[in-house]
Amino acid sequence: MTPRERRRPARVTGAGERLDAPTAHDPAVLERSLGHVSAINRWLGGWRSLLRHLPAFLPAEGPARLLDVGTGSGEAAVVAAKWARRQGRELRITATDANPAILEIARRRTANYPEIRVEPADALALPYPDGAFHAAMLTLTLHHFEGDAAVQVLRELARVARGGIVVSDLDRSWANYLGARLLSWTLWAPNPLTRHDGPLSVLRSYTRSELLALAAAAGLRDARVHRHLFERLVLTASGSAAPRPPWPDTPATR
Repeated sequence: MTPRERRRPARVTGAGERLDAPTAHDPAVLERSLGHVSAINRWLGGWRSLLRHLPAFLPAEGPARLLDVGTGSGEAAVVAAKWARRQGRELRITATDANPAILEIARRRTANYPEIRVEPADALALPYPDGAFHAAMLTLTLHHFEGDAAVQVLRELARVARGGIVVSDLDRSWANYLGARLLSWTLWAPNPLTRHDGPLSVLRSYTRSELLALAAAAGLRDARVHRHLFERLVLTASGSAAPRPPWPDTPATR
């Protein structure tokens, strides 16, 4: 840990976020909470930093395949789809989550994008062959995992991604934490999920050194952590480089 990181809040472990609880949430409250997450990505550099690194792991020409793990509302997949359309690229995206209620929200939010299919998947054991995708991305999700589980998530991403992986998350900094606390008292106050989980998400997030340590434990190749505006960290690493299997000609799960 660097001297700068020693001045950051201590990482909280063993305290789960309400979003991860097995109990069912009110659908309207859940959807609004996921909307708050999307707003953080939209206004505080999440999508810009994602698109800064993702194209490097996609083929320069021809169709490409992208996996979005922990898709939430599906907006990361939509952002990637819009980018591909602007570029005149064919990008087929599989957006996954383990929570059935969240998957329903993602299906509705991505209904106008036939290039996106939404389906259930466990980030700890992705149901795809090695190298099935050119790239895999994980946005504001890694901090939901600790220790060996976080390492396993990174291993699974790299295993199924032929080109590389992009993992975007919060930096555990006082600026992020105080900002989240302020929002929990104001804009997020009416929503019990975001009011509780927002500040805790920051305290469960990883620093640059911690991300690099997780990447090393996962055996990732060419791992780098990039720092972006608004206290955002992006971990990139090479993928499996395994031959990709044929894409199944099955309709999207919606």
